[in-house]
Amino acid sequence: MRDVMTYAGHMRAILVLGLPLIGGHLAQFAIGLTDTVMLGWYGVAELAAVTLASSYFFVLFILGAGFALAVMPMVAAAHASGDSTSVRRITRMGLWLSLVYGVLAMPFMIWAGQILQVLGQSEEVSVLAASYLRLAGWGVFPALLVMVLKSYLAALERTQVVLWITLLAALTNGLMNYALIFGNWGAPELGIVGAAIASVMTQLVSLVAVVAYAVTALPEHRMFQRFWRPDWEMLGRVFRLGFPIGLTTVSEVSLFSASALMMGWLGTIPLAAHGIVVAVASATFMVHLGLSNVATIRAGNAYGLQDRTHMARGAVVVTALSLGFAAVTVAGFLLFPEPVLALFLEADNPHRAEILTIGVGLLATAALFQLVDGAQAIALGMLRGVQDTQVPMLMAALSYWVVGIPTSYLLGFTLGLGGVGVWLGLVVGLACAAVFLMARFWGQAIGRIGQLV
Repeated sequence: MRDVMTYAGHMRAILVLGLPLIGGHLAQFAIGLTDTVMLGWYGVAELAAVTLASSYFFVLFILGAGFALAVMPMVAAAHASGDSTSVRRITRMGLWLSLVYGVLAMPFMIWAGQILQVLGQSEEVSVLAASYLRLAGWGVFPALLVMVLKSYLAALERTQVVLWITLLAALTNGLMNYALIFGNWGAPELGIVGAAIASVMTQLVSLVAVVAYAVTALPEHRMFQRFWRPDWEMLGRVFRLGFPIGLTTVSEVSLFSASALMMGWLGTIPLAAHGIVVAVASATFMVHLGLSNVATIRAGNAYGLQDRTHMARGAVVVTALSLGFAAVTVAGFLLFPEPVLALFLEADNPHRAEILTIGVGLLATAALFQLVDGAQAIALGMLRGVQDTQVPMLMAALSYWVVGIPTSYLLGFTLGLGGVGVWLGLVVGLACAAVFLMARFWGQAIGRIGQLV
């Protein structure tokens, strides 16, 4: 990595590493998008329910995914310093922690219906969401294991295989959804339950594929040999880095999940419109997320080599790429809102006009947070690369829970701005996080590699 020191060199390296990761994130996103689109065709109540259920599942999933996200910078640093033994130890204990977390998360999946009603959701939507989560919830086990192994492969810069495995999963999910939701090809018509079954089967296919690749392509790591043997010292290291990452990520996700709950208070139609706009905004965020992963890997390599110049130049380039893409998406959201939203609704949907009207306002608001959402994601990626997670966790919690969520409620309900007010609260929370986290990286990490407080 030391020979890639110019800005042009960093640009090439980031794109070579990052484009497959971006493609992989988009393919992963397509799995959830397929559920949203096909259930949108199936019925408005089902669309609202899967919007709520997906947000609920993702909060639980992403907290446990902190251990997988910790694997990426740790493996990148170990790989850069030539320590293959630590590569194996880190990844194994990431898998261990993910399995333990899955066991702890399952009760929340099984009793999701009661929990959602306590949170103020309608009985109809809660029952449908619960029927989805009782089955889809079991997918948390393979999903977390897949994420750990993808982080391991990405940190070794094997991003092409991550893309191909995710594309296989997206294809599997689409075909199974088409069969099981609508009852095509001789399958039973199961509606939202069919989408849940398809999601679990898709995660299992992904797990089989990624394990097969890890075993055959990287036999030197002996990843699953004597897998049952504990490594308490490394487990503690992965936990200490990963748990704050999980809390940081869930604090951001909970901002969006809280907004879904608030939109549910406004009614089924606003919640359905919210689900569509979240899907659109999430698609563009996959680019920033891929660049954030690249930032983690490249900063992790620089951290392992203690190469300050390499880290600073890479940070400038990856941030510029994120900002440039954000500018393009802002233009798209403002200029072409209705054609984008119409992709999610059938022409004869009786609620189409109402959903489009609400959705256009929400999409215009979503355009406001494109720049800051990308900036906070890149900053978090760089900070994880230098294994700085505890202070960013506190910054994220402050930004999203203390600033963002109360602002959404204040604007949406107290001041009566409705859905647009809820989304403006998202903008405020994300902007706050972007400022704090960028200041943390440029003020601390660059000048004090290996000595972060």
